[in-house]
Amino acid sequence: MPQGTLFIVSAPSGAGKTSLVRELIDSLDGLQVSVSHTTRERRNGEVDGVNYHFIDVPAFEAMIERGEFFEHARVFDNYYGTSRPAVQAALAAGQDVILEIDWQGARQVRQQMPDAVSIFILPPSREELERRLASRGTDEHAVIARRMRDAVSEMSHHDEYDYLVINDDFTTALRELQSLVIARRLTLARAGEHHAPLLKALLG
Repeated sequence: MPQGTLFIVSAPSGAGKTSLVRELIDSLDGLQVSVSHTTRERRNGEVDGVNYHFIDVPAFEAMIERGEFFEHARVFDNYYGTSRPAVQAALAAGQDVILEIDWQGARQVRQQMPDAVSIFILPPSREELERRLASRGTDEHAVIARRMRDAVSEMSHHDEYDYLVINDDFTTALRELQSLVIARRLTLARAGEHHAPLLKALLG
């Protein structure tokens, strides 16, 4: 069975990554999002194994010791990480896997998986990004300004990625993401293995 492809998708907050990835998963078979491990408390409505794998700190630190994470980070006293065995098992089963991670995590994963395809999603303008960040509620100006600074910092690493997708029109951005996944599935290395019996019959 052909090996699946690992897709890394990053974006600043407000670029629409989560909605695009959700639609992408729904629109194509054989594609799944990697579910991260975390030590934070489960919130109302969250499902273990769907939103996150919720584990305690000793279990997380034991996974770190065993080298089981592609990447992990501590954010506000909680650990978050991407399980290497889980991702590799899905890829070996021919599944394409999406990692939704920031540029630091992406850098760590690329070092271990040079064949990963990395995609950065950008907003169409700073004004639109600020509008999206401000429309999330009645946050103070200082909070929005901090989010903008964080977003600009994240966007400054866009040039470390293989592909850029501008999320101006949602449908267009989704179609571009679909095209990237489909094109990867049509490479000689992948399609040639998948269609080996056909190729043998055609050339025999």
